[in-house]
Amino acid sequence: MLTISNKGKLMPESPIRKLVPFAEKAKQKGVKVFHLNIGQPDIETPPAAIEAVRNSKIKVLAYSKSEGDIELRNKICNYYSKLDIKINNSEVIVTSGASEALLFTLGSIMDPSEEIIIPEPFYANYNGFSVANGVNIIPIFSSIDNNFKLPKIEDFENLITEKTKGILICNPNNPTGYVYSRDEMKTLVEIVKKHNLFLIADEVYREFTYENTTHTSILEFSEIQQNAIVIDSVSKRYSMCGARIGCIISKNPEFISTAMKFAQARLSPPTLAQIASTAAMDVGEEYFDSVINEYNERRKTLIKGLNEIPGVKVSIPNGAFYCVVELPVKNSENFAKWLLEDFSLNNETIMVAPAAGFYSSVNMGENQVRIAYVLNQSDLKTCVNILKNGLAEYLKND
Repeated sequence: MLTISNKGKLMPESPIRKLVPFAEKAKQKGVKVFHLNIGQPDIETPPAAIEAVRNSKIKVLAYSKSEGDIELRNKICNYYSKLDIKINNSEVIVTSGASEALLFTLGSIMDPSEEIIIPEPFYANYNGFSVANGVNIIPIFSSIDNNFKLPKIEDFENLITEKTKGILICNPNNPTGYVYSRDEMKTLVEIVKKHNLFLIADEVYREFTYENTTHTSILEFSEIQQNAIVIDSVSKRYSMCGARIGCIISKNPEFISTAMKFAQARLSPPTLAQIASTAAMDVGEEYFDSVINEYNERRKTLIKGLNEIPGVKVSIPNGAFYCVVELPVKNSENFAKWLLEDFSLNNETIMVAPAAGFYSSVNMGENQVRIAYVLNQSDLKTCVNILKNGLAEYLKND
């Protein structure tokens, strides 16, 4: 008898993508769908990245090095030097997106049944990465009521067991938009140093902070340089999600040499995407100034609109381009499906990501959604109006 693995059965669907069939059916009926479910920026990719591929003189599209092209790794080192963080190219492994970087990381530091502590809600694919590696997520709850700030140090220490290998954070956070303060980062540094744990920081949204909030990298703390692993990517920074280029950065040589074995097993990251990424990293600060300003205006537009909808509670994001929204419904996934199947306003509707998939605790986030403010301000206003009217209609029968 043919059977599917238990691992395969346990692999969760993505809350970001699982409702795509419903969206496609809506589009087939002629309904315009605004995608608030996925962090796909509409910001133009730096032209230099596209031109670098177009002007490439390559005649044979060969394998790259397993650790990534030296030119790209040097550019990554130069980028970090501008942040006053000194790394060398032997401490960088280029990966096929931040997702592969996280898979390599968990595979390198954890054995089946070992545990990693993650503040929830967290990026939904962390659930899938843990299943793929046979490891257990131990969630530590953060609440919308205090804007998802880092839990207290004793809450972390109460969860640490002999099976605990590390703590994983996303900073700025996806899905909440929370940016951990320097004091909060010091708390984490204290914990991992005391208990000899790895601290993994997914820092792909580093550039995107607002309201005078600043990002603090774990690489700034020399006392944990053997514990610290950074996950990074060009996807959001340069609006190059399709390039699928990320990286692992660590000053722990044993970890890097182990992760390299995973890198060798998958052969190499894509050559053309590395060419594009190398060129993108020459983009000047003026690019980020305009992009960050645009996202900040979108953020303010969205939050203002959501706060005007009766019964809606929204976290205030100070980073990335997401927020978690609590709705006056029992089950946000059912509501999200209904919006796509049965509701439209002026022949338009919205697609949101049910937030339960951003938790690992059962029955958490069931009345919440994640919204990505990656659309222009006019479209965001339209989306808020659709949500407002959709909720009013839905609540008549909920």
